[in-house]
Amino acid sequence: MSEPEVISASQPVRQFSVFLHNRVGALMSVVKLLKDHHIEVIGVCTQDSVDLTLTRLVVTDPEGTSALFMERGIAHSDCPVVVVEIQEGERDLTQCLYTLMIAEVNIRFSYPLLQSEGNRARMAINVDDHEVASGALHLAGFKVLHQNDLSR
Repeated sequence: MSEPEVISASQPVRQFSVFLHNRVGALMSVVKLLKDHHIEVIGVCTQDSVDLTLTRLVVTDPEGTSALFMERGIAHSDCPVVVVEIQEGERDLTQCLYTLMIAEVNIRFSYPLLQSEGNRARMAINVDDHEVASGALHLAGFKVLHQNDLSR
């Protein structure tokens, strides 16, 4: 039996979750704070409720974001997400989801990133097993991105 292929020693993409007060301009203030510190938001997902909005962010500088949020007293959490390139043809959304289903990986949520390359969209996927999902997608021919692929 051959040894499994090592995908990469690169860092997985980190997603930050913050609760914002449900007020006009709340998201803009966080995005502006990050931009003022030369951190770009490249993925964003919001889930509204009566009083608060859960905002999920993928950024170009996770270390800087974590330090900035702690310095400013912004309560947050972070977790790894799988970022995969999706394109028309063999590597489309249906095949991506099929690959994860066959690998028995549960998707908690997903959202598109603001960055793309050529005709390939990028999608952030929060799953119950990051390593299995990344490995299955890689073996199926998908390009799985790491933090260094997204950071500038």
